[in-house]
Amino acid sequence: MISTNPVPASSPEPHAAAPVSFRRAALGKAPEVFTDIYQEETNIVIWQRELSTVIQDSTNDFLVSNPTFQAAMAVSPQDAFASVSESLGTASKPELSEDIAELVDMFCCLFGLKRAGLRLTVLDRAMCPRFHVDKVPCRLITTYLGVATEWLSHQAVDRTKLGPGNNGHADSQSGLFQSPKDIQQLSGGDVALLKGELWEGNENAGLVHRSPAISPDEKRLLLTLDFMS
Repeated sequence: MISTNPVPASSPEPHAAAPVSFRRAALGKAPEVFTDIYQEETNIVIWQRELSTVIQDSTNDFLVSNPTFQAAMAVSPQDAFASVSESLGTASKPELSEDIAELVDMFCCLFGLKRAGLRLTVLDRAMCPRFHVDKVPCRLITTYLGVATEWLSHQAVDRTKLGPGNNGHADSQSGLFQSPKDIQQLSGGDVALLKGELWEGNENAGLVHRSPAISPDEKRLLLTLDFMS
């Protein structure tokens, strides 16, 4: 059973629970892979998809005229398209809104939710540059433009080095992971479900991840969906 309490802010602090020996990633080329999130040993599910040229063009056009866009809203599968379209503006093409609305429908259907907390943000810097876990049941994340989220497999992490355990050292020097080769990264367009610390039975095994570094001349368009009551 999973909690559907409103989602609190992300936290870099590890959850005080017994160590968990194993968690895995589930990857697939179709959205049906999302159901693997209910497997106890899974803490990230990745729908590996390529954005259509139409959505890519729609996204690029939107960022040209909205370089600092940020939006946060509660949406349901029934009103997601209208709400997102209104937020993006009448001049925006419908393809991006349609894709976001489809993801809202999938997310709510998968978890039996009436609403989801949606954030769509243009970023020109790393929003969460340190590796951390989220104190949420599960979060959907996808990058429509730019570099995508970095993550570490559970077995590669020394969780005692999260948050204050890093003793002021950078992630690469704290002992959190052993090699840069341990860092994995989503691709643009991928849709990932990140199981967090508040998923019952996943305490001390929430996916460890961070925002990627962004070059000064680059931007990201990031979408996240969270549980709402």
